[in-house]
Amino acid sequence: MSETVSAGHLRGIVMRGPGLPATLPFYEEIWGLKLARTEHDCAYLRGTGPEPFLYGLKEDAIFGIEYIHFAMPDRAAMQALHDQARMAGAALLGPPAEFDDWIGGWGFEMLDPDHRRLRFRCEAPELTAEPEFAKPRKVSHVVLNTPDMDSVALWYCDVLGFRVSDYSADQMVFLRCDAEHHAIALVRGNYASVNHVAFEMASLDDFMRGIGRMKQKGHLPTWGPGRHGPGNNAFAYFVSPSGFVIEFTAGVQQIDEATHKPRVWDRTKPEEMDRWLTAGPPTAAQRAVMAGRPDPGWPELAEG
Repeated sequence: MSETVSAGHLRGIVMRGPGLPATLPFYEEIWGLKLARTEHDCAYLRGTGPEPFLYGLKEDAIFGIEYIHFAMPDRAAMQALHDQARMAGAALLGPPAEFDDWIGGWGFEMLDPDHRRLRFRCEAPELTAEPEFAKPRKVSHVVLNTPDMDSVALWYCDVLGFRVSDYSADQMVFLRCDAEHHAIALVRGNYASVNHVAFEMASLDDFMRGIGRMKQKGHLPTWGPGRHGPGNNAFAYFVSPSGFVIEFTAGVQQIDEATHKPRVWDRTKPEEMDRWLTAGPPTAAQRAVMAGRPDPGWPELAEG
């Protein structure tokens, strides 16, 4: 039996919704990203790392995800992943081909069980990293709400080669595609939506100074700072002008594939949910905003 092919790593995400490009100043002047490119209906932002962009803001009538962006190392791995997904009966949107967007490269798109669009790309250009204190360097992880957490998690593992890192009781599962504890996490919810997107800082000092910059600009964390049990990462959550939850994080656990065993973290124990005991549990208001707005995804693409 052939070995399961795994998605490479998380590159970023493009969000969509009414008025999103108009929120660009928040991300440039306060959050700490840099404008990479603008088009008539979308703004793309980069961090201090080598990705051409890691966050996009696209004008659309619906709030949700335009696509989640993953890397593959080369064409052979890309073709193998596509073949694996096809054999599993996944909703593929075409064979691997050249992308005609401003980044270029080669790859394909597919839909997950909640009709979220996933884009896989290799041969994309890498920029020279531009480290800058207290500015985000990459997207660390994307957390998704789903009404069928167990089957969606199984799909990500079987079709895309993700591995389970940990569970938060029976309410959340953390999935990895490389050494980082999670690139995708799934939360049991009433409908499909985006829970939050996390941006990684280079160190705890960068992380805390980023929080300080936000506070100086009048944006207080809605939850945090604290340190999660699953993933061991520092966290501070904010709400963007468009209502999406975004996170500063640092120090995400690196997994040893040979020795790691998934653990079920107890949500009733405060020290397992926040190892610093500085943030406390999320408030009802925080949980409500993290529930997000229902995102229908792209079922029409599968039908086409």
